[in-house]
Amino acid sequence: MDYITTDQGSGIVHTAPGHGAEDFATGEKYNLPALCPVDAEGRFFGPETHPFEGQAIFAANPAIIAHLRQVGALLAEAPLRHSYPHCWRCHHPVIFRATEQWFIGLDRAPAGGGASLRQRALEAIADVRWQPAWGGERIRQMVAERPDWCISRQRVWGVPIPVFRCAGCGGFLRDAATDQRIVEVFAAQGADAWFTQPPETFLAPGASCAACGGAGFTPERDIVDVWFESGCSQAAVLRPREERGFGLPFPADLYLEGGDQYRGWFQSSLLVAVATRGAAPYRETLTHGWVVDAQGRTMHKSLGNAIGPDEIVAAHGADILRLWVASSDFREEVSLSPELLQRVAEGYRKLRNTLRYLLGNLHGFVPARDALAAADLHELDRRLLAETARMALDVEQEYAEFAFHRAYRRLADFCAVELSAVYLDVLKDRLYASAPDDAARRSAQTALWKVLGALVRLAAPLAAFTAEEAWQQMRAEGWAESDAASVHLETYAPVRSWLELQTEAEESRWRLLFAWREQAMKALEEARQQKRLGSGMEARLELRAPAAEAAALEGARELLAALCIVAQVEVAAAEGAAREVRVHRAGGAKCERCWNYRPEVGSLEGYPTLCRRCARALDALGQAAR
Repeated sequence: MDYITTDQGSGIVHTAPGHGAEDFATGEKYNLPALCPVDAEGRFFGPETHPFEGQAIFAANPAIIAHLRQVGALLAEAPLRHSYPHCWRCHHPVIFRATEQWFIGLDRAPAGGGASLRQRALEAIADVRWQPAWGGERIRQMVAERPDWCISRQRVWGVPIPVFRCAGCGGFLRDAATDQRIVEVFAAQGADAWFTQPPETFLAPGASCAACGGAGFTPERDIVDVWFESGCSQAAVLRPREERGFGLPFPADLYLEGGDQYRGWFQSSLLVAVATRGAAPYRETLTHGWVVDAQGRTMHKSLGNAIGPDEIVAAHGADILRLWVASSDFREEVSLSPELLQRVAEGYRKLRNTLRYLLGNLHGFVPARDALAAADLHELDRRLLAETARMALDVEQEYAEFAFHRAYRRLADFCAVELSAVYLDVLKDRLYASAPDDAARRSAQTALWKVLGALVRLAAPLAAFTAEEAWQQMRAEGWAESDAASVHLETYAPVRSWLELQTEAEESRWRLLFAWREQAMKALEEARQQKRLGSGMEARLELRAPAAEAAALEGARELLAALCIVAQVEVAAAEGAAREVRVHRAGGAKCERCWNYRPEVGSLEGYPTLCRRCARALDALGQAAR
């Protein structure tokens, strides 16, 4: 017997074919009778159990030992600690009994010939995409090695096995007319009718036993296994196109469950669908891990370490709960703790604040009137749209692969790093100081409008309520690019064409500019710490660049000043390949409106405290300086 090990136990093997799966198989192999002298109440019965008949099996242990001692058959008595199966719900020891059950034979060939159910199920497994990939091999091994499927249970309530047993010979009634009546009664009254209606309700007139000709029948009282029920759910929900009056098309795009369902729902659905419909009920499955606490322990109410979803929603809101799930790699065990939720909440606020900033800076913007064509956009705004497109396509791909944690991280990093820390900071000067209809401001608003449309769609699966709130504001202001009543009825923004706004040569140039910007920001921070200046707008940067870069930088001095948020940039060629940034105080005076230092401040007629741009802005607004 290959299931016996030598590393524990007494070395004595007891085989009871009526009280254990391995024992039963051993009995089958050696033609041993499957004696089961224990009834459904857990009491001994039958002559083999005399003189303990009627006693509960565990309570009878002292009497059995005393009897063995009395007849001189007791070799030894000593306590023995060993592992024994217990019920997970009530924690009492389990009694195994061999009883009559209903099975689905996995290796029997169909009546009309062909492959067995096991063979067909294994073939169907190969046609499914399993996420993670190891799931395919896991279920394949389970199906290949599993025994026949026991689908009956002895419970007081459930879905019945609607079969009649002949009172004369014990055989089963096979009668198409009776089967049809059962279907009609169940359709009208539900499956509970099997337990509440008399047998005559279901038996067709003239029904008789094919074996003995008897006409007396007893209804089967076993119910069907709940996993068989769940495996049948696809038959009610998924319908072929030609049959579909309701429901979804067969097969389903995705089944989603935990790792334990390779033995449960994934497998039961597969076997039922292959047997009845000839194919797997799903194109793809997705398996998630378990939620664990900060110490890595699985959460259970009995341990007191469980955090209910309602608690999270009450404390943080539903979007935080959703973002926590999305930000976790669900293929592994997923950690949950108050500290982790707080970090997720901080990330959420960055996303929400980004959307608020974009919405706020579109005030007064009417796309049909104010939006600029791509060719007329400021080069920084074209760069922003190209970067947004790259991010959006990355996120869409991560969604397609169910890598929600990577999608969330890509989106969050774009909002926090590329948008907030760079572009939105740089655009403030154009948005706040330019005249409302100035082309530079409209260019920035056009870019922000398009970025908002992309972001709110991408964020919808992650922060459903926040994205919907933003979408409704966009609709109210006329900024939504479609008439969809909800963002959740939208598709992703068509961003691929935005990649064309930046050529490879321009991308190379931007890499150079951002490399200098990074070095300049460090130099500015050092100057602030040394108290040589306060705001960066007081600064004049001197970029001493290698000769190969100096010409490109000279042509981008204004752009570099905007990127670094300084008053002026000068470029000088230097010997060698080293890059150097020197920080000086800017020339000119401070404009009291935009705070930039400009040489013309103090010399403009009518505007003695303003720079030329702000003077034009006030002229456009019709506000003469007093």
